[in-house]
Amino acid sequence: MISGTTTLIAHLGHPTHTFTSSLICNPWFEKNGIDAAVVPMGIKAGDYPGFFRSLFTITNIRGALVTMPHKVTTMELVDEISSAAVIAGATNAVLRREDGSLLAGQFDGAGFVHGMLRKGFDPAGKRALVVGSGGVGSSIAASLAGLGLAEIGLFDPDIAASEALAQRIGRHYSDVRVVLGSRDPEGYDLIVNATPLGMNDDDPLPVDVDRVAPGAYVGDVVLKTDITPLLRAAADKGCTIQVGSDMLFELIPAYLEFFGFEGATPDALRAAARRP
Repeated sequence: MISGTTTLIAHLGHPTHTFTSSLICNPWFEKNGIDAAVVPMGIKAGDYPGFFRSLFTITNIRGALVTMPHKVTTMELVDEISSAAVIAGATNAVLRREDGSLLAGQFDGAGFVHGMLRKGFDPAGKRALVVGSGGVGSSIAASLAGLGLAEIGLFDPDIAASEALAQRIGRHYSDVRVVLGSRDPEGYDLIVNATPLGMNDDDPLPVDVDRVAPGAYVGDVVLKTDITPLLRAAADKGCTIQVGSDMLFELIPAYLEFFGFEGATPDALRAAARRP
């Protein structure tokens, strides 16, 4: 039961995403005897700035998880932005510090990278293609750039989004070559779909799987289904694959540590989670 002393973490954004986070975090809090709760909150974009400011007047709020469509808007409403969020151009977590100031962080990329490293893929010196330069794709590209990649290919129908991301990466990781404008996966060791393509079985594939090398590592961020058409086709070619839920369960421990709750692991979260 939530009381006036319960530490609150608001989850702001799309109802489906906020509901999922509460099903993962809250059972872990309960299992570990922690008086805290993630509270899903759906807010329309036009009402968001005013609501966000009033939300942090609540005395027992620790912070907020942020999903679309509010990841970019939130950047303008905080006092400080982490370097990961600056490169990504969006935030997905806000911490209220002891002095009341708000710090924006970004963990989508960390979640993907932790899952990738856990599966044994070493990105150092490799070439990676990230399809999608929105909030998630930008965060993944930013995290990958910090791991010694030789090259990152960026593709998005909105070329301006890819160009802006390339500039941000270049300012922080000038030794990484960034290539724009092509989603041809040939020659890439790592291919990441950071778009919604794959939520439906009849969606077109984000890349031509026939041109993916059999030994490549292929990841997807789609959460609606684990084995998307892209991942199914890649697995059939002998590729190592990473499902969207891997990223989710890897990033939540980073979220919780950001808010001051240490000790969560992907396996413990999976074991405690309530399935919708």
